[in-house]
Amino acid sequence: MFYYLHRLAEDGWMFLSVFKSVSFRAAFAAVMAFLICIIFGPRFINFLRNRRVEEDVSKKDSEFLVEKHASKKHTPTMGGVIILTATLSTVLFWCRLDVLFVPLCFFTMLALGLVGFFDDYIKLTHKKEDGLTKKEKLFFQFIVGGGVGLCLTWYGEQSVATKLVIPFTDATWWIGLGSLYILWAAFVMTGSSNAVNLTDGLDGLATLCIITVAVAFGLIAYFAGHAGIADHLGIVRVRGAEELAVVCAALAGACLGFLWFNAHPAEIFMGDTGSLPLGGLVGLVALCIKQELLLVIIGGVFVAEALSVMIQVFSFKYFGKRVFKIAPLHHHFEKVGWSETKIVTRFFIVSVLLAVFSVAALRIR
Repeated sequence: MFYYLHRLAEDGWMFLSVFKSVSFRAAFAAVMAFLICIIFGPRFINFLRNRRVEEDVSKKDSEFLVEKHASKKHTPTMGGVIILTATLSTVLFWCRLDVLFVPLCFFTMLALGLVGFFDDYIKLTHKKEDGLTKKEKLFFQFIVGGGVGLCLTWYGEQSVATKLVIPFTDATWWIGLGSLYILWAAFVMTGSSNAVNLTDGLDGLATLCIITVAVAFGLIAYFAGHAGIADHLGIVRVRGAEELAVVCAALAGACLGFLWFNAHPAEIFMGDTGSLPLGGLVGLVALCIKQELLLVIIGGVFVAEALSVMIQVFSFKYFGKRVFKIAPLHHHFEKVGWSETKIVTRFFIVSVLLAVFSVAALRIR
């Protein structure tokens, strides 16, 4: 919305030309999203407390975790509403709405946010350990991801729309997926959404890692949208990708604001209402800038968490043995004896290092 104010510069309001700048809008988007969370957060936390929308740790399938997290019993959940409100409203104010990627980001967050909200609502009202069944959740995630993939295939830049880009290589190594790109998009977004959901188990863990990923992809999106920088770095030039830098800035700002209340000891949890849309948005941004394989490195913490669950399930089902003391991975380290703050801090450090390496290594080819 604010972007279009730059047109008034032609009528003599020259100072309004600054609204055309991506970096200016990204900076103010981050600040605005942060402030919305800080202002809206306490009121929403009190609202949830008054209505007893609280985390029930007694439903965990491990006696160790029930005892370990007993102090979290009455902590409000569904705090993802704060992140969604801050991010979506900021995107409306600071992004160009005529760029395909922006409405897709808005739709993804809203759709997966509703799926997560419904999942949390069932847990709270029906007192079930799991809300939606795994099949139901995957179905809705695949529908959203497939719909986004279809839009990118039909309306994206046709020269690269359905290409799978291999990081750190030139165009001769890129793979054309054709119609299979729709399934690929659904897989990436579903996987990313669930990986963030699995990581959201300790105070501030998923929030901090999302901030790291958002900043890294925001930088890469800006590079991808700039012809000169994209050519210099040897990455795909995607017209309009620079607007995703503003989206990522809004996401990072919203998560910083949420972290104000989510840091240990947490005053609120994001729940599936937050984790599902955050993961889906990260997957979508990676798809839009053709760096979905790089997401495996930048989002390495999320990948490790998801893999730990898959390995644990496979090993126990076919060999009757557990590879980890408890899965996901962060709970394994809790059982080993690490404190919650140490786990979150060390995972965050790893996340930052992976993001820095990925951005710094873009020129390698």
